Amino acid sequence: MAETLLIYALPVFLLCMAAEWAWGRRRGRDTYRLADTLNSLSQGLLSQAVAALTPLAQTGLYAAVHARLALVSPTLWHGALSWGLAVLMYDFCDYWLHRVSHENSLFWAAHAVHHQSEHFNLSTALRQESLYSVMGAPFFLPMALLGVPTGQFAAAGMAVLLYQFWIHTEHIGRLGWLDRMFSTPSNHRVHHAVNPGYLDRNYGAILVLWDRLFGSFTPEAEPCIYGTVKPLASWNPLWAVGQSYAELGRRMRATPRLADKLRVIVKPPGWMPPGAAGAEVPAEARLAQPRFDPPAPRWARRAAVGLFLALAAGCGAWLAWSDDLGPLAHLAAAAVLAAGLWGVGALLSRPARGPATDGA
Repeated sequence: MAETLLIYALPVFLLCMAAEWAWGRRRGRDTYRLADTLNSLSQGLLSQAVAALTPLAQTGLYAAVHARLALVSPTLWHGALSWGLAVLMYDFCDYWLHRVSHENSLFWAAHAVHHQSEHFNLSTALRQESLYSVMGAPFFLPMALLGVPTGQFAAAGMAVLLYQFWIHTEHIGRLGWLDRMFSTPSNHRVHHAVNPGYLDRNYGAILVLWDRLFGSFTPEAEPCIYGTVKPLASWNPLWAVGQSYAELGRRMRATPRLADKLRVIVKPPGWMPPGAAGAEVPAEARLAQPRFDPPAPRWARRAAVGLFLALAAGCGAWLAWSDDLGPLAHLAAAAVLAAGLWGVGALLSRPARGPATDGA
């Protein structure tokens, strides 16, 4: 199962993060900050908790459609070619889910979590959205209609997800012809940037050819400023999940007409009726804002690391035994995890009384 594979992959991810951090320190270009890294990894744990609580949304809907409505026999999906085709189809469907998630406010509210970090490193890859896969499940149903078996669909999704890990780094430059075909670090840096010319570009997970084909490609040409147009400015992982939904509610309350309230949900992020209050911060002003990185006391940072490691170990044990647990046990484990991660954020938010340095 996907959760088990991720448990085995986690040590590899952590080793790669440590290597990236060491390389950056050696080159005088450290792209990590402790609080930001823990905040990103906290979102990764929350996303796994949500996956454990919503198996029907993860693969159940797909399996039901495949069993009842598949137009192609699953027996045709054998051999290396069929596996490659399944990954290609998943990547294509993921492109459209990703694009809609930037162009529709409701979907952006689920996806924004992945973009909130103002740093760009391998830990950002693990900053996974809790509700993104739940909302995005219908986008992959064409694969079920074409008969791709549920197991093959899940494996293709895992392949696409794992590919994207390595492209979240500032330490790999341009890669020539690869940048023209694949999603590479250079192309993905553009995607995470808030520079006006970079917003809502380069959606492809594996292939950037989709972006070239559908007019959403922009090459990297200037230094990237990372984050979201409206910064998170918080280490609270629960607020990170809810911030964009709260913003949607605020915009809807500020809009008197019912039709416009509905448009706030379906229009692009930040849309408001002409003349209504609540316009976005100008892009130039956003680029001038300093990174959110308030210092915390050394004891609080150490306590946050210790608490996070304990929660990560507990989450790993939970996921390893998840098939043997009932709904109430899952809910209890998720509640403990959420409360603990809130505690990590609270520790990192403690004000420092004197000079403090923060590093990863």
